[in-house]
Amino acid sequence: MSTTTPKLTSGAMSVDIAKEGQRTVAAPLGHALLEAAREDERIVGLSADLAKYTDLHILRDAMPERFYQIGMAEQALLGAATGLAMEGFIPFASTYSVFATRRAYDFLCLDIAEADLNVNMVCALPGLTTGYGPSHQATEDVAILRGMPNLTIVDPCDAIDIQQAVPQLAASDGPTYMRLLRGKVPAVLDEYGYSFELGKATMIREGGDVLIISTGLMTERALEAAAQLEKDGVGVAVLHSPTLKPFDEESVVAALGKGRLVLTAENHSVVGGLFDAVARTLVGRGIGERVTPIGLPDAFLDAGALPTLEDRYGVSTAKIIERIRELL
Repeated sequence: MSTTTPKLTSGAMSVDIAKEGQRTVAAPLGHALLEAAREDERIVGLSADLAKYTDLHILRDAMPERFYQIGMAEQALLGAATGLAMEGFIPFASTYSVFATRRAYDFLCLDIAEADLNVNMVCALPGLTTGYGPSHQATEDVAILRGMPNLTIVDPCDAIDIQQAVPQLAASDGPTYMRLLRGKVPAVLDEYGYSFELGKATMIREGGDVLIISTGLMTERALEAAAQLEKDGVGVAVLHSPTLKPFDEESVVAALGKGRLVLTAENHSVVGGLFDAVARTLVGRGIGERVTPIGLPDAFLDAGALPTLEDRYGVSTAKIIERIRELL
């Protein structure tokens, strides 16, 4: 009698972050960009041979005359976007976050940011959204870019954030960098009556015991943790800050001073990202309140399946709940 060995699969390169049965939107960036391009003929898309993996294939297939395939050359990608912006177009350039920040920094800085051009980088695989290891995990991209003058940085939570951000990024002056969630992206924030506003943080949920200041996909996990902790009588407020630069200091300061345990939650290294922005705000204003960071360690991460890595590095919903209970 013969037996068949089941085929083993790895979740290492999984970039669909949605859980089974969760409400999602497929390729929210691609569809939002196509809709914006139909409204504004200046909008064009560019890719460094990754259109399928950054959802720009939606624009490419519908408007091939408005799409430029640059190839595996990130510096050339930003150079081409610079030229198009100088001629009055509104480019959306896509690649992986690690390639845009590590390989093409100088082109972004001197060609685009110094000239304050309306070039929008939409970059996939931010933080721990792939298990391929340090070559693909952009755990320090925000830290690399926060010091660049003129640059706006956006870290969306879900499909709602992405869809609403695209037209605002196109309409804003100067360059932007958005950490992209692609594929089947959860749709979460519309359940809270939320609307994205560039440069603003929003209190998604109120609670009297704990305040989580979060950004990116960690806002969804913060909301999940809050719902679980509510069953134990712990009230958790969640302040979502999708724009990391310019940082909405006023909303953060307004949420402090209420005797709550305060944490930050980010899909990024604890060095140079949201935690540092919050800490800088407190120190600069002379506010003496303790803030505990939840984020990725100051280390090169392992390769492997995402659920395993999320638990290992303390950024899963279960680990957020565990950390809050320890601190309480």
